[in-house]
Amino acid sequence: MEGETFLWLIRHAPVDGVKGTIHAADAPADLGDRAQLDALRRCLPRDVVSYASPARRTVETARALGLAPALLPEFGEQDFGDWTGRRHDELAASGGQAYAQFWSDPAHGRPPGGESFEDQVARVRLGLVRIGAGHATFVVHSGTIRAVLCIALDLTPEAALRFVIDPLSLTRIDRLATGWRVISVNQRTD
Repeated sequence: MEGETFLWLIRHAPVDGVKGTIHAADAPADLGDRAQLDALRRCLPRDVVSYASPARRTVETARALGLAPALLPEFGEQDFGDWTGRRHDELAASGGQAYAQFWSDPAHGRPPGGESFEDQVARVRLGLVRIGAGHATFVVHSGTIRAVLCIALDLTPEAALRFVIDPLSLTRIDRLATGWRVISVNQRTD
């Protein structure tokens, strides 16, 4: 890859929906925290290329930040397959052995019809290859940001899952000619 890339990774606003649910791609964003959105907007570079996951909540958050992102499926959230749209407490109570087994190894476990976090890391790696030099903003999911951290820091997927990535937080990572540099993780701008 020619040149250096400066990544401004933003986790989308909270989902406007039932907490504890594995939300589908069409779940809307709760954009009620205008102060946080305004503070975050002031931290972002101007006139740069923007990207987002194709999920509704990321697109809505990007637009609230004044961005017009290109949508890249490689930066989508982990696919939870048959569990999408269901609540974690419901799955724990009735999900049988598959749900418990998944959480015993969440980095490698696959929900029925879904993908593992390790699969997501591989997908995000392919997406990063498509990003050219210069500054770029990304409005994505917590799992996507963890995947980029996994790649940048050469971590195991298990280790990358330890990062906390809050809604409307900023993570700054640079891809330099000499390797990766992490500037900040889960920064709140309020």
